[in-house]
Amino acid sequence: MSHYKPYLAYKDSGVEWLGQVPEHWQVKRLRFAAMLNPPIRPDLLADLACEVSFLPMEAIGEDGSLNLEQNRPVQDVRNGYSYFEDGDVAFAKVTPCFENGKGALMQGLQYAAGFGTTELTVMRPVQDVTDARHLSYIVQSTQFRTLGAAAMTGAGGLKRVPDEFTRNFPVAFPPRTERELIGDHLDRETARIDALVAKKTRFIELLREKRQALITHAVTKGLDPNVKMKDSGVEWLGEVPEHWICKKLMYWIQGYGSGTTPSKDEDYCIEGGTPWVTTGELRESLVCETDKRVTDVALREYSALKAHPEGSLVIAMYGATVGRLGLLGVPAALNQACFAIHPCREISIRMLRWWFEGFRTELIELATGAGQPNISGDKIRNLLIAAPLSLEEQEQIASHIDCKTSRLDELVRKTERSIALLKERRSALITAAVTGQIDLREAV
Repeated sequence: MSHYKPYLAYKDSGVEWLGQVPEHWQVKRLRFAAMLNPPIRPDLLADLACEVSFLPMEAIGEDGSLNLEQNRPVQDVRNGYSYFEDGDVAFAKVTPCFENGKGALMQGLQYAAGFGTTELTVMRPVQDVTDARHLSYIVQSTQFRTLGAAAMTGAGGLKRVPDEFTRNFPVAFPPRTERELIGDHLDRETARIDALVAKKTRFIELLREKRQALITHAVTKGLDPNVKMKDSGVEWLGEVPEHWICKKLMYWIQGYGSGTTPSKDEDYCIEGGTPWVTTGELRESLVCETDKRVTDVALREYSALKAHPEGSLVIAMYGATVGRLGLLGVPAALNQACFAIHPCREISIRMLRWWFEGFRTELIELATGAGQPNISGDKIRNLLIAAPLSLEEQEQIASHIDCKTSRLDELVRKTERSIALLKERRSALITAAVTGQIDLREAV
């Protein structure tokens, strides 16, 4: 932002973190610039059957976007929900939504009004002090987000920004015409940055689609484009090379197994025992360290608990983690939500790991059960796996995927870093503009 110039004259704001502000700006607390959580319009209460916009938390984006597909009758939402109107500014006050920037300038609402999640703080600008657009940029500023997060009260994942923090938050307000110029400039620049972020985000999606297609093709078609094919007999596998063998996983492997959770008694859980793997440690990489360990006593006394050998492929079987993978970098025991396949002579664990990643969606679809769908070890053992008999060919396929995916993964990482820098620039520009660090009156 070096091309922006500061104002010619500044004054002390009287607020330590705000520091110097433009001399002609007025410093006020937000309580004098906005009404918090305003009351419902009387005409809506007079017509309870009237349908207005409804916004659950997932309908509010971290980029200020709104999903206005849902409407509900006033009588169903007038109690127990946050109320807002066109021209109000709302932000999520609960962690982690607040830190992630969920919030929006409300506009385009059905009947110019709506209700939504109770985890919103709604602000209505006071005329002649500020406007909704400027207020929206204030709550996007770094100071508001950082200080708001520090002021949160509550425990764990239920921490919230208290209304008193918002009411007492000091802001330096420019005159109306200057405020409009600042808003116009920020609209242009943030729109440009947002467009770049969207473009790069789409690029990442395409890279990941290409990665998935590459893996799936390699583990089902091999590396020879001219090889003769045959029907695998499995709909989602399709055709496979003619010389490949298709059989259940249990006939490819020798060792496998799951685990259990021992008592929390110190006889079973200590710091220096055998690593004990949970689904939280499965991060598509080598598992060498675990949060918890189990003793030799536990391994002896629990029949379902044993140390699986180094190099085993571990697959998550429960709930939202189904299909998550990891390779054991050390011998380790498992909990009941994990299934291990031991290294063997007939099939490469490296190729098998890529096979499971390529067909993770199909694996998830096999999960059953209400609330938290799970996949059993039996279902995993009965999966039909097609592969060449030659371990050398299997390893060649795995090495090919390693090489190709590593390049794509690096491209994804670089693009993600670029997106992070763009978002930092966006936040820094907004913060500098609304605190008067830069003069945008003549900015192009």
